[in-house]
This record gives sequence, structure tokens and C-alpha cells, in this order.
Amino acid sequence: MSSKSVIQWLHKLEDGLLAVILLLMLLLAAAQIFMRNLFDAGLVWSDPLLRVLVLWIAMLGAMVATRQRHHINIDVLSRLLPPQWRIWQYRFVQAFSAVICLFIAWQSLRFVGMEMEEGALILNSIPAWIVELIMPIGFFSIGLRFTLQLRLPPPSDEEVL
Repeated sequence: MSSKSVIQWLHKLEDGLLAVILLLMLLLAAAQIFMRNLFDAGLVWSDPLLRVLVLWIAMLGAMVATRQRHHINIDVLSRLLPPQWRIWQYRFVQAFSAVICLFIAWQSLRFVGMEMEEGALILNSIPAWIVELIMPIGFFSIGLRFTLQLRLPPPSDEEVL
């Protein structure tokens, strides 16, 4: 299996997880609203699960946005710089973003380790660290993508819009 096919498989996995989690969130929230309004009852575990799914969808969405270079970007300086300086400004921003994301990945990995030691549970039975693994994985993936984007040219104005 070539590295290109592995990367394509990972991209499909990210996209698929994002779609499944979004659908699950919509169905679960709708069921909860329906049950509360009609039966004055609800699923006790749905609210904590929805909070976990929000974390997962946020991290997966950020990973996909970074992959496609559609992440949040405040880009005032490059419009003011001469064209020959834009590549250096772009590379600096990418490198800085990579360092920050990799630092957050390291810190979130430490956090997950502390959660493992404490034995915290989510939904009364799932170890919290398993659910929280998305944080170091997500930030590492984002940091890696920023690092790989260092070799790419800055996106054109058409790509940004």
C-alpha cells in the first residue's frame, strides 16, 4: 500500500467520521427534544454524549479545514506586502501555526495521561482518556499539515475567497 493511498484512506476516514458524527448529533438532539416535549422524559446519557461529540466534530472539522487550507486565517499583512515577501510571510505563519499546534498536541497528550492516571469516567463507564484522545491526535494532525504546507505556495486570492 503506497503512502498516497494511505493518505487518501485517512482523508476518507476523516470525512466519513465527520459525516457520521454530525448525523448522530442531529438524530440524538432531535430525539432528545422530541422525548422531552412529548413525554417529559429524555435520555440521561444524551447530553454528556452530545458534549463529547461536539469535541470530536470540532477537532475533525479543524483537521479537514487545515487539510483543505480552509481554516480560519487572518491575512491582512500579506495583502500589504510586496509579492516577493508573501512567500516568506506565508512560511512564517505556517511554521508558527505548526509549532503552536504541536505544542498543544503535546500538552493535550499530557492531559490525557493525567486522565488515565485518575481513572475519570464519561457516561459512567467509558474511560475519559479514550474519548479525549482526539485532542492530541487532532492537534498533531493539524500541526503536521501546517508543516507539510510549508513547501506549498501561498494560496491565491481566489483560493482564499
